[in-house]
Amino acid sequence: MNQHFLTPSAVQELTQSYSQSLGLFAPELILCVGIILMLLIRLFNAFNRVNLGYVALVVTLVSLWVSWTAWQPFLSSTPIKARENLFAGMLVYDGLSAFLRLFLLLAAALLIWLTLLTGIPDKEDSADFYTLFLGGTLGMILMGSSNHLLMVFIAVEMASLPSYGLAGFLKGRRQSSEAALKYVVYGGAAAGVMLFGISLLVGRFGTGYLPEVAASYLALAQKGGFDPLLMIGTLLIFVGLAFKLSAVPFHFWCPDVFEGASAEVGAFLSVSSKAAAVALTGRLVLNLTGSSLDALGSFEQWKQASIYFGPVLVLLAAVTVTFGNLAAYTQTNLKRLLAYSTIAHAGIVLAGLATLTAEGLSAGLLYMTFYLFMNVGAFAVVAFLRNQIGSEDVAAYPGMIRRAPLQTICLAVFFLSLVGLPPFIGYVAKFEVFAAIYNAAQAQSNKGLLVLLAIALLNTVFSLFYYVRVLKIMIIDSPAPGAESQPLSLPRLQNVFSLLLAIIVVAGVLIWDPLSQFGTQRSVMPFRGALPSIEASK
Repeated sequence: MNQHFLTPSAVQELTQSYSQSLGLFAPELILCVGIILMLLIRLFNAFNRVNLGYVALVVTLVSLWVSWTAWQPFLSSTPIKARENLFAGMLVYDGLSAFLRLFLLLAAALLIWLTLLTGIPDKEDSADFYTLFLGGTLGMILMGSSNHLLMVFIAVEMASLPSYGLAGFLKGRRQSSEAALKYVVYGGAAAGVMLFGISLLVGRFGTGYLPEVAASYLALAQKGGFDPLLMIGTLLIFVGLAFKLSAVPFHFWCPDVFEGASAEVGAFLSVSSKAAAVALTGRLVLNLTGSSLDALGSFEQWKQASIYFGPVLVLLAAVTVTFGNLAAYTQTNLKRLLAYSTIAHAGIVLAGLATLTAEGLSAGLLYMTFYLFMNVGAFAVVAFLRNQIGSEDVAAYPGMIRRAPLQTICLAVFFLSLVGLPPFIGYVAKFEVFAAIYNAAQAQSNKGLLVLLAIALLNTVFSLFYYVRVLKIMIIDSPAPGAESQPLSLPRLQNVFSLLLAIIVVAGVLIWDPLSQFGTQRSVMPFRGALPSIEASK
């Protein structure tokens, strides 16, 4: 009978483990405290006249500072423990989760600042808005640190449910409500499919713990053959992740939601949600192919396991980047155009993940880091001009260079960087991904990756046309006769926000090589330099 009870030593060990877990979980706990605080403040009507965005910003900055402090060991040249299991292995703290947490909190701080500048939400609704915003950010952070299939599903839902509310937050707008409804319906269907896939894998292996699932994958790969149940379960899980990434053919919600939601929410969904999905997809792929620290298999094992992921990711990336760019040509609404642009960029990041290597994941995360400043900047300009002219359609933008010269120049910088032209950081981001694809293609003798690289390069050229078309309208075209042509008077802080991001986009190329070398030597970028390469595993 005594074997069913914990011994004092076991209780002490468990207590120490959870104390350590809580210490590493401190930034997430700060967000939880901030959410509870705003819910309590919401009970008092007197605070309806106070914009709680400032409270949310303080909470986010404190959490960001704690995250930066916890990340310091990864910056040190002193050897550190590569990973820590938190809460009985449900979560993991490593380079990937630490980096993603910093990224998401930085994005949250920028976006909260943006909402304070644009006035969306208003003071009365600020408590509800920022509660959903911080809740969604918390779920996205958990996506990057999930170490169990059940936790994967919970984290994805924690990120998705607040996003549904944010998408429909513009009161009195039918388009916003319709966008939220579509998002909920599609998201619910994707969640159900993903949960069914998880149940198949758990039933097949008898566990949802990712290292054990990875070991089982590799054991089956070593025996050879093909397992249909394993393929179906894996495919269904990646359907849910493809939905979060807006990968074709699971992209159908993205343009409608971006057009119906406010530009501020669109920026949140295009940057934070995508980064969390990239990190989670990368973790799953590297774990399940034996390319991570959890399960180191031989090169032959890796090749066998890769049949469940490689071809699918290559096809998904090629179709996604091509469709996103082609569909953007005909768009007349800037938010809808940026939605298809987001789909195309998701295809580029998927191309990096399709290499099934640590270098590909690191390149994808570096891409998302630079994409943060480019895309938030583009959405910010759209939001600022919307407040002035009351429209987000391209038809309202002719002659904008004479009405709002600074914002027009900043948007040109963001768009040209999104294309991937030098000397902007978008060029650096794409170069890193393309280099990772080429290196993997050479190491694996994989012609499919070379074809994918060619498609990605061609799509870089394709994307130039629809970005330049908008800039041509803003800079070269003259306003229609009778149209408003008076200069716009934007608040100074709005100009500062756009200019700051534009400077980062231009000057960021100067830290490209130092950042890359620093990451290679000290594993600042997750997994880079910390995992065995494919060549080393041969």
